[in-house]
Amino acid sequence: MSAGTFFACNGISLTLGGRQILRDVALQVSRGEVLGLIGPNGAGKTSLFEVLSGRYRPQAGRVLLDGVDITRLDTVRRARAGVGRTYQSPVVPDALSVAETFRAARKAHAPFRSRHEAEWAARLVNLTVPWDRIAGTLDTFDRRKLLMACLLMRRPKVLLMDEPASGLINTEIDELDLLLRTLVDEYHLAVIVIEHRLELLEALADRVTVLNLGEVIAENTPEAVFRDPAVRAAYFEGAD
Repeated sequence: MSAGTFFACNGISLTLGGRQILRDVALQVSRGEVLGLIGPNGAGKTSLFEVLSGRYRPQAGRVLLDGVDITRLDTVRRARAGVGRTYQSPVVPDALSVAETFRAARKAHAPFRSRHEAEWAARLVNLTVPWDRIAGTLDTFDRRKLLMACLLMRRPKVLLMDEPASGLINTEIDELDLLLRTLVDEYHLAVIVIEHRLELLEALADRVTVLNLGEVIAENTPEAVFRDPAVRAAYFEGAD
């Protein structure tokens, strides 16, 4: 890893069902940095997140956290080490209240977290709904905030975010932008974001990595990447 790199992978190759999904993929991100990850449908973005979070074991390559090889750690041990992940669909417990959802998250694994820490995380993400509200009745953005708060109260060091702006309107995306800037600037998280809302990445990301057909085809600043002819051919012109 280069100086300052906190979370990285290199040489990642993944085959599922006899099909090559990822081929020799490498990326890296430092604490206090946002790395955008883009590419057309089927490029391998979510599969790469599955590898980075520990759900998929690659056939080749390594995943490193602060210089330590965590390739063989499962999802639970990676979460305990500080790797957090959000998903494109903000699925919350339909039958539990917000308070019960927080309690389940606080008691999910040791060390248990206090209600005070849950309240801190709720304030951090600006979750203002009543805690006796049933989580399944929340709107999309509040569900995202609830899940983010449950994650943040465990103080992750790395966030893998899969399309966090999906289903949000422009004012909500602006609020999401401010939240992510706070997490990066004040809490020095390393963040990797898969996102199709390129205006969000252009405003937020320090660098952007582009995947196409399971391979990295470009990495640079957002402005340079979005002007790259190879990227435009693979992503913009080939996108549905």
